[in-house]
Amino acid sequence: MFLGKVIGSVWSTQKEAGMENLKLLIVQPIDWKETEGGQTVIAADRIGAGVGERVIVSRGSVARSLFQEKNVPVDAVIVGIVDSFEISQDE
Repeated sequence: MFLGKVIGSVWSTQKEAGMENLKLLIVQPIDWKETEGGQTVIAADRIGAGVGERVIVSRGSVARSLFQEKNVPVDAVIVGIVDSFEISQDE
């Protein structure tokens, strides 16, 4: 999993089977200081995240397992919207 910030949306009228009605968002990975780093990813969103929000993203086979009812060709899924976080001063 990684922490990211939603920076945009992707619209696609033609999608693979199983991806109907699936919202796709562009997520920029960020570190604990909210500094951008890493390559952006397109993540499926079933929880209603929006542009500008910090999110938790899961990748790989774990992301696909959230769609138990069908085989969905996704590599990343937003699994949480971050309200806040706290880091020890020692970090």
